[in-house]
Amino acid sequence: MKHNKLFPLLLTANMAFAQDSLQKKIKWFTLHAQETTVTQFRPKFNALYTGAHSQTPEEQWATTITSTIFGGLKLWPQAQIFINPEIAGGSGLSSAFGIAAFTNGEAFRVGSPAPTIYLGRGFFRQLIPLSKEREWQDDGENKIAQYIPKKYISFTIGKISIADYFDDNSFSHNPRNQFLSWGLMSNGAWDYPANTRGYTPSIILEYISRKFEVRYGISMMPVTANGNIMDKNVNKANAHSFEVKYKYTVKNKPGKISALAFYNTAFMGSYTDANIISTADSANPNFYRNDYSIVASRQYGRSKYGFGLNIEQTITDNVGVFARASYNDGKSETWCFTEIDRAFSIGTSIKGNNWKRENDIIGIAYCLSGLSAEHANYLAKGGLGFIIGDGRLNYGNEHLFESFYSASLLNCRFTPSLVYQFVLNPAYNKDRGPINIFSLRLHFSI
Repeated sequence: MKHNKLFPLLLTANMAFAQDSLQKKIKWFTLHAQETTVTQFRPKFNALYTGAHSQTPEEQWATTITSTIFGGLKLWPQAQIFINPEIAGGSGLSSAFGIAAFTNGEAFRVGSPAPTIYLGRGFFRQLIPLSKEREWQDDGENKIAQYIPKKYISFTIGKISIADYFDDNSFSHNPRNQFLSWGLMSNGAWDYPANTRGYTPSIILEYISRKFEVRYGISMMPVTANGNIMDKNVNKANAHSFEVKYKYTVKNKPGKISALAFYNTAFMGSYTDANIISTADSANPNFYRNDYSIVASRQYGRSKYGFGLNIEQTITDNVGVFARASYNDGKSETWCFTEIDRAFSIGTSIKGNNWKRENDIIGIAYCLSGLSAEHANYLAKGGLGFIIGDGRLNYGNEHLFESFYSASLLNCRFTPSLVYQFVLNPAYNKDRGPINIFSLRLHFSI
């Protein structure tokens, strides 16, 4: 009888102890940091001519460095605020000109070769539970260790990277430890809103459940193409992003498929109007004979819309595959990301379990990039975009092949990578290249 009375007490005490142990894992703050250095070498290549925004054909070295602090504080249940100060410096090969699917995903964040300190992200996030079921969220970059609902609505406002929320892919999204090329880290034809370094003030609404994710974002746009200053005339300059994601399993292996749509409007130029200006009489003050530019055609009311598809599938415990395809109308000038109007990419990521290096990764991928007829015609007449412009153009789709080996050292805190890239028809020009690029990437995280 005494044993029967004692058992419930012991059970209650054990449950209380277990609950207390779980509660001790919950944190009210998070603090992490990362540093990524990318050094690239490109041998000399053949070029029939070189323009103002070309890869220069001589042998070249370039290095970029970014360092970020990820700080976060829990304000009240499911509400957090995050601050990410960052320092960046260095330069991409030829100042990141001359390749549409540029070869260093860290280079687009660098506005000046001199090291510069700035606020990368600073935002507030609130989750609203839609179910009592919870799951554990580990502490990480901009993540606080806590239980979160399995189904919820979230609201995020502040300065963010829009790519943190949209077009995610488990195998190809982060240039700090996955594929380096711009055309592989995101859907290339998505001209996603951002300043020079990849951030912009935004509002994000999300619905998250076990099977579906739906998100919408509205963001500010830069005053000028690839600019750092955001346009405060938000009723005339803004970007809308919408995504639906479906999560599934095939033979108990997870997969995801997402569809993205976007609409941007800003003080942009028109490729068609710029092409008309190029044939105008030279007495016209809007005519640029020696520096043919789309700038003269810029006005509010220009827009760009497009779509993207993103698929990933785990094949085995060691192997995953992915594919992306995207399109934009290509009528108004590229404003934020890179000069790609049609894109397709495919690749695989392989873990090193078979050679007893389970955290090492081999990546192999291919990226195809193309332009609209209006965009190609503008470049053929000598026009300059903010990324490409050879002065002439013998058009052909740009092809990029990338492979890397990433080693995991110091309990995954240090991941050095060797990367090789081959670019055919750089900046869509059959008269230049091909280009071979060799990279050493060093990534630290704590």
